[in-house]
Amino acid sequence: MTPITEVEGRRLALSNLEKVIHPATGTTKAELLHYYASTADAMLPHISDRPVSFLRYPDGPDGQMFFTKNPPPGTPSWVRTAPVPRSDDKNARQVVVADLPSLVWAANLVVEFHTPQWTQDAPAVADRMVFDLDPGAPATVEECCTVALWLRERLSEDGFEAYVKTSGSKGLHVLVPVRPTPSEEVSAYAKSLAVEAEASLPRLALYRMARNLRPGKVFVDHSQNAAAKTTAAPYTLRARAEPTVSAPVTWEEVEARQELTFRMGDIAARLERYGDLLAPLTDPGQARPLP
Repeated sequence: MTPITEVEGRRLALSNLEKVIHPATGTTKAELLHYYASTADAMLPHISDRPVSFLRYPDGPDGQMFFTKNPPPGTPSWVRTAPVPRSDDKNARQVVVADLPSLVWAANLVVEFHTPQWTQDAPAVADRMVFDLDPGAPATVEECCTVALWLRERLSEDGFEAYVKTSGSKGLHVLVPVRPTPSEEVSAYAKSLAVEAEASLPRLALYRMARNLRPGKVFVDHSQNAAAKTTAAPYTLRARAEPTVSAPVTWEEVEARQELTFRMGDIAARLERYGDLLAPLTDPGQARPLP
């Protein structure tokens, strides 16, 4: 029998709570739901006004995984959706995870949360910029740290304050609040900095996506600023053997070039110690215009 629980007045059917989702640690679905419920105050400000896409992995990272932008079948009527017209569907809508009940409902589907760089009220008008630093073996997150620090200094020259989180996989995400600007303009500026990074760090940074160039270098992926692209949301769990998190980190941790891998069980203590390190991203007063 599927348990029914109530979250802030909404009744939710939570299924297969004892199912192991992350096999390396034996982490169950119930533990995933508890993680999201306890992290909601930090996570929701980053996703509550953006359409979300889901990477679903209901049978764990070794099972079937599929990416979906459409609201899943059975989405409750009280879960908000927003129009997100696409070339293949002018009437398309996507889920907006606006509150705790919606977050728990979505987490029950076993998903990674991905969002665009714009909000539901201003499609294709970015209010943040992202650089996804992806190391090509044998490069590691240590090399990503060097590139992230270069980006931080270069962005500072143009008046931007940068923030950083782990991808929850192998690399880092450098994030910047920007004054609302058409996504194509933010994309062009981000690409120009990625090109500069390769010119300044030719043995380390790479702005081109070609796979044959990747070994031993850090790909500075600027493409996620395009209006149609999304990035793993802050605090989302990733579909990996262990329940790793896309976790905010301090620049001091980046400078120390630490391992920078955080799991579900690490986040409560980090929030207690640091609060939400990415909170400035949600403050319009921190946004700066493109140069």
